Amino acid sequence: MAREVVTNGGVTYNSLTNGSKIVGKIVADSDFRIDGEVEGEIICNGKVIVGINGLLKGSISCINAEIIGNVVGDVVVTESLLLRSTANIKGDVKTKTLSVEPNAVFNGTCSMRDNNSVKPE
Repeated sequence: MAREVVTNGGVTYNSLTNGSKIVGKIVADSDFRIDGEVEGEIICNGKVIVGINGLLKGSISCINAEIIGNVVGDVVVTESLLLRSTANIKGDVKTKTLSVEPNAVFNGTCSMRDNNSVKPE
């Protein structure tokens, strides 16, 4: 009988699960996934993922971001921002690289700059 071994790649990340809500400022040194609701500000020195059920009402400042759910507010990404087909963003974006899948909704302005111009706070 074959047995599958699952190992953790050593990557540390934080997660807010579906049905949870945070109001305030979140500061994370590693990746952060949102499947619940955040009302406030996220400052992350890694990647922020807003899941399909995720909702952010506020701002994001991070290195990389992947939006699958909903964001109402400004997004500042130093490297790469990916908007999946189910993403819905209302707000202004500043990033180095922007990828948008078909059917993603983005209402706002986008400024694309080099690495030195956009920094997480």
